[in-house]
Amino acid sequence: MSVHRLNHAVLYVRDAERSARFYEEVLGFRRLPLPLPGAVFMQAEGSSNDHDLGLFSIGEGAADSAAGRQSVGLYHLAWEVDTLQDLADISVRLSERSALVGATDHGTTKALYGKDPDGIEFEVSWLVPADLITEDVVMTAQRLDLAKEVERYGNDTLGGIGISRPRPVEA
Repeated sequence: MSVHRLNHAVLYVRDAERSARFYEEVLGFRRLPLPLPGAVFMQAEGSSNDHDLGLFSIGEGAADSAAGRQSVGLYHLAWEVDTLQDLADISVRLSERSALVGATDHGTTKALYGKDPDGIEFEVSWLVPADLITEDVVMTAQRLDLAKEVERYGNDTLGGIGISRPRPVEA
């Protein structure tokens, strides 16, 4: 038996409706009609999963998470996008909301880091397709130059092929 992938994430937030609007506007998630008071269930745009994100309201008086500073806990979740154009679009939306907190070139992964309205950090990444990983693409942690990556790989190159998604079957 083995784990194949993350099926969904559930976050405790101060206000599920406010957080849902953020994830809709910034990452393109859509709300699902699953009625549960104080909760919102969401699906990523390209997903056929029953839900990818659950948000549960715990109230405005909730304290910030101390994970990573004073306690153990989850650092972040990473959402994958199809193209560098998608990553650039999300960069603009995060910047417009002052929610972009980092942009890193990890070699095989190009990543943005953002924070939602409750300060919960997340990553949005594009993965270099396996066939485009060359000897000079090594694990690193450099500042992301998105324009340079678009010049190298193109705006519309489908990421993750042969890594997080299967290679197309040739006829």
